[in-house]
Amino acid sequence: MKKLIREIKKAVFLLLLLVGQAWADTVYLASLSWPPYSGEELKQQGSSVAVARAAFEAMGHELVVDFYPWSRSVKLAADANSKYAGYFPEYHYSTSQFAFSDAMGQGPLGLLEKSRSPLAWSKISDLQRYQLGVVRDYVNTAEIDLLIAKGVLQVQAAISDELNIKKVNAGRIDGAIIDVNVFHYLLRQEEQHKVLKEQLQINNRLLANKKLYVAFKKNHQSARWLAIYNQGLARINVQEIMEGYLLSMAGDEP
Repeated sequence: MKKLIREIKKAVFLLLLLVGQAWADTVYLASLSWPPYSGEELKQQGSSVAVARAAFEAMGHELVVDFYPWSRSVKLAADANSKYAGYFPEYHYSTSQFAFSDAMGQGPLGLLEKSRSPLAWSKISDLQRYQLGVVRDYVNTAEIDLLIAKGVLQVQAAISDELNIKKVNAGRIDGAIIDVNVFHYLLRQEEQHKVLKEQLQINNRLLANKKLYVAFKKNHQSARWLAIYNQGLARINVQEIMEGYLLSMAGDEP
């Protein structure tokens, strides 16, 4: 009987060891539906997810991404008791909760407008004459977010880019801050995309080319994943993955 108990204990120990190894080899990140960069229903779950997965795989690790509304993704990633090492894709901003990875690509940030009523501006403060749309809890640019906080820029916060597109088209706001690739992707999903393509456009002056990052929680375990991820990024061709993905998505246009 004692021998049997010892064998059972040994089997349980080996099982726990294997489970522990599997856990250690898998990293969990939170994300959102932000096509074409991320989305549960997208092929490869989006271009940014494709980059992150390739980077971790280059280091022999598996990436699992769970998708939530944006604010929830950030909160889950910040929770010390959650399984998530961080969240992405994110713009760089000042925070004490997260440490940012090396850049994993970039996206052009622009102003959506009506084709017949383009926004006229040469500096950001000029935009105070317009009613602009933003997405709640999204980081924009440091200057824009500062002017919003000071009340210089009057904005309406929506729950999604999709809603801001509809508001601009309906004339409820003059323009909206949006990633250009996101706009083109969402436009292709609309049944009236050809009509909307004539009615809406991106202002000819970009706000910025914003680099994208993974925001890792500031603790020992996540710091380990951050180091692993950065090493993996250095082993892959990020630009090739991002550009190839975006080209393939454009090729799917009906």
